Amino acid sequence: MPMMLPMATLRYTTAGESHGPQLTTIVEGLPAGVPVRSEIVDEALKRRQGGYGRGGRQRIETDIAEWVGGVRLSHTTGAPVAIRIPNRDSRLDDLERTPPVHRPRPGHADLAGAIKTASNDCRETLERASARETASRTAAGALARCMLRELGIEVVGFVRSLLDVRTDVEPSADRWQDFVAARDASDVACPDEHASAAMIERIRQAKVDKDTVGGVAEVHVFGCPIGLGSFAQWHTRLDARLGAAVLGIQAFKGVEVGLGFGVAERPGSQVHDPILPGEKGAYPQRASNNAGGIEGGMTNGQPVVVRGAMKPISTLLRGLPSVDLRTGEALSSDYERSDVCALPAASVVMEQVVAFEIACVLREKFGGDSLEEVQAQLACHDRLARQKLGLTD
Repeated sequence: MPMMLPMATLRYTTAGESHGPQLTTIVEGLPAGVPVRSEIVDEALKRRQGGYGRGGRQRIETDIAEWVGGVRLSHTTGAPVAIRIPNRDSRLDDLERTPPVHRPRPGHADLAGAIKTASNDCRETLERASARETASRTAAGALARCMLRELGIEVVGFVRSLLDVRTDVEPSADRWQDFVAARDASDVACPDEHASAAMIERIRQAKVDKDTVGGVAEVHVFGCPIGLGSFAQWHTRLDARLGAAVLGIQAFKGVEVGLGFGVAERPGSQVHDPILPGEKGAYPQRASNNAGGIEGGMTNGQPVVVRGAMKPISTLLRGLPSVDLRTGEALSSDYERSDVCALPAASVVMEQVVAFEIACVLREKFGGDSLEEVQAQLACHDRLARQKLGLTD
């Protein structure tokens, strides 16, 4: 019998606690020859630490990826890539500085995790459940973006709304660099100067009120070839995979693609994107992008558009009603150093996890052991598809 060749699979796993010695990321499945660009990876890690409303932890840590495996001369080798991010605030075994937590915080993993592990100390749950872990995912996704950029794919994330403040500014495939420059000039990762000012004021007031705020982050992916993902099985559909990746980010409670929940408010004639003839030699075009670039679980040539809803940070300066797990006594929840708003940082994390899922389906579609082979496979498929559609001379 002929040997079955495995599908090219891209995946990552992370390890480490919030106040442990380091965060560790292992990325498997990248082809050899991908340039590891610090301006992408370290820049993403730096953006994840920024944003108006962040807490004191960000003044302690300076996250930089240390490449400890799978990279030589600033290129991937095809072996698993190992990334280390040291924690300066490492004190996990210091019981004076990192004491047990017996009063779970509403909205956190504390109570469910303590009961799951049959413990009255929430510390071991919260140390791993902490959003500090997203630094690892940011590094993995930014590394995937290094490959995507070599294939003409760009991923852009930003803050769409915070409380009642919303921007209507949209990125575009031909001017995404200007959009990113405006986003990065904002303290809240919003490319709209007026909306940014209003968002900052909402965060400032929340701090005065000893409260917290969330909002909506949005990611656009430009340049995806048609057909990434699959219609064949539910778990291979790209929108399902993006949904899982976004909802896997701490504090995210909702996700939508394209119009999302808006499709329930319109008739079909106002939802489905008309297919129009393309220019000579080009694929058919779309008059709109209500589908968010995904139909039948596959990319359709339009920009992929994903939004995620982040709840307010669960740790409040004023505390919330809780109980002491040792006695059952009603008390206020414990306070762990935290942020008033982490939405700008979360938009960076969302940008990276979306990028990683796009890279995953691209690897599954085109395979290849080297970046050059991936590029050749992509070009070969494009020629074949155009030939079948009669788009070649």
